Amino acid sequence: MAKTFNLLLPTRADRVITISGGLVRMAKLSDEYYVPVGDPAVVIDALAATKADIFTFPQDIGDNTARYKFHQEWDNLAVLPLTTYEDWLSKQIRFKARNKLKKALKSGMEIRLIEFEDKLVRQVMDVYNESPIRQGQRNFHYGKDFDTTKREHGEYLDRSVFIGAFINDRLIGFAKVVHASGCSHLMKIVSMVSQRDKAPNNALVAKAIEICAGRKVPYLAYSVWGKRPGLNEFKAANGFIRLDVPRYFVPLSCKGRVLLHWKLHRPFKDYLPEKWVIAAGDMRARWTRFRYRNFVVAAGASQDRFDSAQPNELAGRGG
Repeated sequence: MAKTFNLLLPTRADRVITISGGLVRMAKLSDEYYVPVGDPAVVIDALAATKADIFTFPQDIGDNTARYKFHQEWDNLAVLPLTTYEDWLSKQIRFKARNKLKKALKSGMEIRLIEFEDKLVRQVMDVYNESPIRQGQRNFHYGKDFDTTKREHGEYLDRSVFIGAFINDRLIGFAKVVHASGCSHLMKIVSMVSQRDKAPNNALVAKAIEICAGRKVPYLAYSVWGKRPGLNEFKAANGFIRLDVPRYFVPLSCKGRVLLHWKLHRPFKDYLPEKWVIAAGDMRARWTRFRYRNFVVAAGASQDRFDSAQPNELAGRGG
């Protein structure tokens, strides 16, 4: 079970360090990529009194030169290099995704910035509560109460923007963009399954890109470049590429040094062949659809409705 505690870094605000795992007690910033690690030595010193075995942290997006002499591996992120919105629209987005964007904008959908307030929280709950499953997986936001939803979506409000997709003034999808140093992050993007034919996610991504390009942000990050092809296809169609970012692992105990030496520090699934991981995901999706089959029938929808090539919920953290 994960343990968390607040770690006060000199000259910086509080940072939350998460220590989790059984065999390997891994420590990391719970909001890494959204919050800079600063000087790793400060964090390492602060962790000396804990029971963590290894501290891990990523390097800044866009900086692929190794800056530290710790054990290094790679994070695979989905990142859009940005210049201007016009350049993205004419050169980076693919033909099919561009057509979906045009279709979304012609459907009567309105895309606009929205303030984070109680009304938005209730609208967000309506989007989440449309279905207990999304893309064959359990929707972990389904049925959450108002206070929980508000707390989980109210982070980094001083450097975030919320984008809403509306049909007849009804929120059918939203995105949250968090601005960080040298990069912005598409932290959440969710739309109603029933409105998939209007391609709201394409319109939300486009608006996020327009905002970031207007701020002269060089990169927009969109979570990881995962192992499931459907997600990656949607990202690639909208101009995102795989970008490898250095990740460091620092042993904090004798066990941590041994595990790093024998490369046993990763979660078990990371050692499995990719096709096994994909097959396991497909099996889980089929089980989830079977488990919620009564909901699907009651909604009058075919199960294929929940298996779009365009994801209905793609998020970075907490999505």
